[in-house]
Amino acid sequence: MDKLVIEGGIRLKGEVTVSGSKNAVLPILAATLLTDEPCVIKNVPNLRDTNTMLKILRSLGKNAEFNKGKVIVSSTKHTSFIADYKLVSTMRASFCVLGPILAKLKKAKVSLPGGCIIGVRPVDLHLKGIKALGADITIESGYVHAKASQLKGNQVYLGGVYGSSVLATDNVMMAATLAKGKTVIESAACEPEVADLAEFLIKMGAKIKGHGTPIIEIEGVRQLRGTEHTIIPDRIEAGTLMVASLITKGDVSIKNIFYQHLGAVIDKLEEAGASISKTDSSVRAHLKGRLRPINVTTLPYPGFPTDMQAQIMSLMSITPGISVITEKIYPDRFMHVAELNRMGAHIQREGPHAIVEGVRQLSGAPVMASDLRASASLVLAGLVASGRTSVSRIYHLERGYEDMEEKLQRLGAKIWREKE
Repeated sequence: MDKLVIEGGIRLKGEVTVSGSKNAVLPILAATLLTDEPCVIKNVPNLRDTNTMLKILRSLGKNAEFNKGKVIVSSTKHTSFIADYKLVSTMRASFCVLGPILAKLKKAKVSLPGGCIIGVRPVDLHLKGIKALGADITIESGYVHAKASQLKGNQVYLGGVYGSSVLATDNVMMAATLAKGKTVIESAACEPEVADLAEFLIKMGAKIKGHGTPIIEIEGVRQLRGTEHTIIPDRIEAGTLMVASLITKGDVSIKNIFYQHLGAVIDKLEEAGASISKTDSSVRAHLKGRLRPINVTTLPYPGFPTDMQAQIMSLMSITPGISVITEKIYPDRFMHVAELNRMGAHIQREGPHAIVEGVRQLSGAPVMASDLRASASLVLAGLVASGRTSVSRIYHLERGYEDMEEKLQRLGAKIWREKE
């Protein structure tokens, strides 16, 4: 098992390119289960989660070749309707194979999912939506069993306690593409990754409108065809790299970025003192003066993303004054607080709030990643801390960031990999 070692205190400078979106590519790979024809997907990031999804596709009877950012998925003669526990349990996003398997094969057996330890993330909205399309669903021995001789369009409300669910929206939308009649998803997730999946499905022949809004309409078709698609840039990686520039008082240009997907993040970073200037497909991030404390509340898109909460906390930990960060999507997503405090941060948790009192200097220390975005926050803290920081369990980081240490090295960071 590897760890990352960081010598802090170096200003980052230069250019860096954002990879394809993790949260877009996983459901898009799952959507290839809806057709027997080949699909070509480009700008695919080489991540642990990507490779897990490819293994799941192969276990379900697909050929899946991955080379230099391009995936080619084609069918074999042997198909399966069972998504096994050993694979699905390692990654929550893999549960979105339920909708496509059921729609295509009329039955599905999918393990209940796993993933990061950031609080309870139930699949009740997924099951509610699939049931609304006429599926008979039971749960037995850790598996969801679903069957339907013909899915039927319906009106589905997917609002949850903490807002809309991205994966539930994905799952229901994919299932509805082959259902008979019209499906209307109300309180649908509006994230760019949902819209990217919809665009992929439309290229396959699906009839979808309203994606990117809270109401998505799907008119079912008899079959879908193969197609080509390029994955959108990863807005969370882009936001993380912006924070990396600001936390080190650096000057970084970030290429392959959709500026319009980062409105809430850019707004808060500018409020904190950043200068964010854009060109056609890149942004330059640097400080105009001193960092200023801010209050941040995570919300469904287009609000501030929960996947940027840990990173903004690292930035506020060295910002003079008091900042308050409120987590409204996953209230238990504060595993990084204790590790940042080990590095000298002054952070106190009060329920869904983290009160951050900025300190002059963080100190390097051995820390342990608990989940994907927490691992990014610890790397960011290590970049600015005095002395040496070692981040263990970086397999979490590898789930969602492609070549992160190499990208930071190209910007001047002293960061390398060692065996534990």
